[in-house]
Amino acid sequence: MTKNAQELKALLSSPKKIVITTHKGPDGDAIGSSLGLLHLLKQLGHEVRIITPNGYAKFLHWLPGNNDVITYDENEVESNKITSEAELIFLLDFSHLSRIATYADAIENSNATKVMIDHHQDPDSEIADIIFSDTGACSTAQMVFEVIDAMDMTTYLNKAIAECLYVGIMTDTGSFKYASTTAKTHNVIAQLINAGADNAKIHDLIYDNSSATRIKLLGYCLNEKLRLYPENNAAIISLNDEELKRFEFKKGDTEGFVNYALAIEGIKFAIFIAEKDGMVKLSLRSKGNFKVNGIANKYFSGGGHMNASGGMSELTVNETITKVEKIINKYKTELNKAN
Repeated sequence: MTKNAQELKALLSSPKKIVITTHKGPDGDAIGSSLGLLHLLKQLGHEVRIITPNGYAKFLHWLPGNNDVITYDENEVESNKITSEAELIFLLDFSHLSRIATYADAIENSNATKVMIDHHQDPDSEIADIIFSDTGACSTAQMVFEVIDAMDMTTYLNKAIAECLYVGIMTDTGSFKYASTTAKTHNVIAQLINAGADNAKIHDLIYDNSSATRIKLLGYCLNEKLRLYPENNAAIISLNDEELKRFEFKKGDTEGFVNYALAIEGIKFAIFIAEKDGMVKLSLRSKGNFKVNGIANKYFSGGGHMNASGGMSELTVNETITKVEKIINKYKTELNKAN
């Protein structure tokens, strides 16, 4: 950390054209860490743009700096031009270029110095010139704070940086309830609150600001689409494209639905399956020592963290449910022993 932080600090000592990017389907940590870094770099006099592979949930649009974000899939020509002119590119919250989809070629072909800050498993050692990787960190947003601290730049912390990083840490720790939340995490959060993060307001805007249709969709999922496998300590929630359209689905509306299945007594493995954008996507969650990242990687071309991962299926929703049921049965012994 210290060596890389000083190398990065030297790079930032003179004004540069900088691009920040993050993974496809950006979540709170991806957007929070990106915007938090944006506000720091602007204070240092750099010309900074954030380019995301695609759009993200509306409940994140209130974050300061949101209007500075460009989506690659809607602005490909402009994004390619900005990327080709960049002198420094930050890769946040992902460790393989495949995670940025069609934007990957532009990043790979750029001559800019690349800096990765990420906390996911199995990082690609060739992805960047400077790599900050800590798989034990609760979030990339916490790592961004630690990099700022290691560069002796905490004096630049302001309300905008603090609120963005707070969102990243809060959402990636399940509001500080996951095992990845440590004393260090709470210490960072304390410093962010001292720097101006309004924690009550942030929780309200992220978790208590749903549309009526989203709440109705959640009710439908829990009443009609929840499948329980108590003998295997598992649960599945699924939605097809027609069902999403019926409830006027907007990006981010199903965020966190999988956690309701995991909250049921005795459930240690929960899977949310949804047909979105012509693809069947899966969110996998678990409790204790039952690892879902291996399952996501082995069966669904995905990955992530031990207790929270994602993947995709080339099958229909119903066929994917059948496949998941077989996987649940295969891991029955491990699920019964999980703690």
